[in-house]
Amino acid sequence: MSGPLIRLFAATLVGGLAACQEPTAATRPPERPVLVSRVVYQQRIPDRSFVGTIKPRVESDLGFRVAGKIARRLVSAGDRIKAGQALATLDDADLRLQREQAEAEIRAAGASLAQAEAELGRIATLRKAGWSTVTGYDRQKAATEEARGRLVRAERALALAQNALSYAALVADADGVVTATQIEPGQVVAAGQPAVRLARTDEKEAVVAIPEALVEQLRSGTASVSLWADAGTRYAARLRELSPSADPVTRTYQARYALLGAGDEVQLGMTAAVTVGAPGGARVARLPLSALYNQGNGPSVWVVSEGGALALKPVTIAALETREVLVAEGIDDGDQVVSLGVQKLDAGQKVRIVQALRF
Repeated sequence: MSGPLIRLFAATLVGGLAACQEPTAATRPPERPVLVSRVVYQQRIPDRSFVGTIKPRVESDLGFRVAGKIARRLVSAGDRIKAGQALATLDDADLRLQREQAEAEIRAAGASLAQAEAELGRIATLRKAGWSTVTGYDRQKAATEEARGRLVRAERALALAQNALSYAALVADADGVVTATQIEPGQVVAAGQPAVRLARTDEKEAVVAIPEALVEQLRSGTASVSLWADAGTRYAARLRELSPSADPVTRTYQARYALLGAGDEVQLGMTAAVTVGAPGGARVARLPLSALYNQGNGPSVWVVSEGGALALKPVTIAALETREVLVAEGIDDGDQVVSLGVQKLDAGQKVRIVQALRF
């Protein structure tokens, strides 16, 4: 073999050996695509939200304490009222006459008492001198006591007449909003007949309907309320009242939550969302059952780190549900766990995330 051919053969052999020692990208094992679930620890019993309505704790029908004819109605539905503000008035002509009559009765009773006392004094003087009998003295003493009693009765009648006259004006007993009016000027009303419905604004509540399956969580859970009109603001709430029986139609229980720190921005009738959470329950991470890996050494999961490397981590199982496993510990918040095909993976293998699912 000539020299040039030998050199060509040697160069070709060296190039082939170099190519065998440096594998190309096409010969490297491909990264396995995997589905992952991001770990998020949350309450084992999830928060529940219910749609409700803002209502006043106290809403009452106010009425006149005496009968009469409506002279004026001073408010309408929707008006904001301050305590002591007049809502309506009655024609008080008859009530004034009753007061004047009671005043006249007092003057007459006073005059009768003065006369009886003077007569009793004269009889007492005559008795000392021996010119009057004991029977006459006792009779006049009884008449004097009767006159004194008539005066007291007349004073009480005057007080009642003055009270009745003051009842001719219907006044609000607290700050609130008028939600309904049931009288008109000229109408004759009886004592106690509903005239104006007033909703107090000092205490507001969110009223919701609760399914019977969640009643126990409702009793012990912590609650907060947000308004649809202002979803970014949350108000602390306290369960004040829970209906003792279910609604016969909807089979739900009415619950009333008192709003703590609610101001004028919380209007009656607004739509609210009441969120009820478990009180200090255990926090778990929910993963699909297909994420569990167990070859006889206890449950584990494959965690994908940065760069696509795999690490097998043992976990503590809190419970197994129909489609999910509740992990109590062993992995951290934010870890990415392989959720499908875990039996086909090996430690040190490179993987590529193709989709991230959040549980």
